[in-house]
Amino acid sequence: MNYPVLVQGGKPSSRDLRPVLIMNGDRDAGSAVRERPMKKKTRATVSREAKRGKRAAATGKALVRRAARIAPRPAARDDAKAEIRRLKAQLAKAQARIEQLQAAADTDFLLGIPNRRGFERELGRAIAYIQRYHASGALIVLDVDRLKPINDNFGHAAGDQVLKAIVSVLSRQIRSSDMIGRLGGDEFALLLWNLGETDAHAKAASMEDDIDRLSFAFAGSTVMTGVSTGVAVLGPHSEAGRVLAEADRAMYVRKAQRRHEI
Repeated sequence: MNYPVLVQGGKPSSRDLRPVLIMNGDRDAGSAVRERPMKKKTRATVSREAKRGKRAAATGKALVRRAARIAPRPAARDDAKAEIRRLKAQLAKAQARIEQLQAAADTDFLLGIPNRRGFERELGRAIAYIQRYHASGALIVLDVDRLKPINDNFGHAAGDQVLKAIVSVLSRQIRSSDMIGRLGGDEFALLLWNLGETDAHAKAASMEDDIDRLSFAFAGSTVMTGVSTGVAVLGPHSEAGRVLAEADRAMYVRKAQRRHEI
């Protein structure tokens, strides 16, 4: 009769001693059939794996948050587009306002023509064009006679009426490419393109004649006025300041002549 015999498999472990059963009738009763001991995870191993898992989870959450920041939600994109449109509209409005202010700074508010600043800027551009393309032109400076007595006796509203009438006469005398500017209270300037010296003097004389025929009725009185003109020719060597001074000197010479004539 065969009885089972307990045999220890290999060197016993202090924690895991697993007996192995062999039968007396086995082919090789002298050799023990060993069962390999099962590996157990220690607390340290489990702790390390748990930490690795936590780190991986934290890394995943961080990547999700970063992706959310990089790729905004559709609602956020729509809000950003709306804000961009609003800012563009504000910018366009501000630019339009700047242009309006610049135009106002260069325009005489009473007569609606360029003031000294606006006229001198355009005169400088015209001279640059003449120098580059060898064009021609003329500058006429015009001073209103007897405007101060009109302001003193009938008020500035009467003087403003006289100035408006004079600008109306001058506008009929020039072409659309020419320009009128107000240099001061009773002084005007005209920029005339493609006009030689002889034609410029003839044009200045025609302006004097037309304005001399104007008459105004203020407070039951008939008032006459007039203008004195000075001419300077624009050429390749002209400078804005110099031609203005030249035309101004010629205007004062003409004013003295008209005073003597009267």
